[in-house]
Amino acid sequence: MLELKSVRTYYGNIQALKGIDLLINRGEIITLIGANGAGKSTTLMSISGVVPPKSGEITLDGTSIVGMDPDRIVSLGISQVPEGRRIFPHLTVRENLDLGALLRKDKAEIRADLDYVFNLFPILAERRGQAGGTLSGGEQQMLAISRALMARPKLLLLDEPSLGLAPLIVQQIFEIIAQINSENGTTIFLVEQNANQALKVAHRGYVMENGRISLADTAEKLLSNEDVKNAYLGV
Repeated sequence: MLELKSVRTYYGNIQALKGIDLLINRGEIITLIGANGAGKSTTLMSISGVVPPKSGEITLDGTSIVGMDPDRIVSLGISQVPEGRRIFPHLTVRENLDLGALLRKDKAEIRADLDYVFNLFPILAERRGQAGGTLSGGEQQMLAISRALMARPKLLLLDEPSLGLAPLIVQQIFEIIAQINSENGTTIFLVEQNANQALKVAHRGYVMENGRISLADTAEKLLSNEDVKNAYLGV
């Protein structure tokens, strides 16, 4: 579905991605793990067009998306849940969700998707008229995921969904990620520092170090890899 070939991305003169290759097949959950500053978030930003790569190729279903505006990339089926959630705090839960569907015209399907995310996260249904900024951190993360789902993406990009959340909420978020994938067949690319949880829900994984992919394997094999255990799993 999505392929990155020799992608190099810069912030000014600083090279963040140093020629990465990555493949995501339809229906998979793929996770990208690595230390802070390794280039994980930049990888997502490059895919979504927020920080376009300087060179290399990114293709969605065989079509290049390099140089496209972010809204065009969303319309092609890629939605990103950014690190830190980035909901609109002064808008209600319902208004945040409506903005997720802004590029869509299929009103009946939008209503169906609204029902779906309210079933997925019942607390959001209860608080649909409440300002987003008054929600807890976990509820805001649920809202950020739901807002992205309202675009009905083929590929969902998740950037550190467990960041700053209590362990019980983290567990719930990862269960929902697996549910979205299994129920809808939505392909998911998950960037996460909580490598243990991420690898438990993923099919395959990549390890990133200093802007390069250093290791790629099935999630099961990465979980048992001694180097991965020592560096990322706290084992």
